[in-house]
Amino acid sequence: MITRIVKLTLIPEKVPDFINIFNASKNQIRNFEGCKYLALYHDASNHNIYFTYSIWEAPEYLEKYRQSELFKITWGKTKLLFADKPDAWSLENDYTLS
Repeated sequence: MITRIVKLTLIPEKVPDFINIFNASKNQIRNFEGCKYLALYHDASNHNIYFTYSIWEAPEYLEKYRQSELFKITWGKTKLLFADKPDAWSLENDYTLS
């Protein structure tokens, strides 16, 4: 499993546009092969900073999504709304707390 976190700093007045893009594509992303989970969060004190949080069966599935037409279209629309460059992390779980 791989967890992908992407931090998106948006132009404040473009937040509604971003929410519309996310809502229009979230079900397709959730149903993409290998996607186990997808959520959207925003920073508690900066409401123009969002994080996508997704879990993928393996890095190969994430890469397949990143090469897909769905990603290219969604990202193409989203990147026009950035106030700063995005940050992304791909994380693997080393152990499980019990």
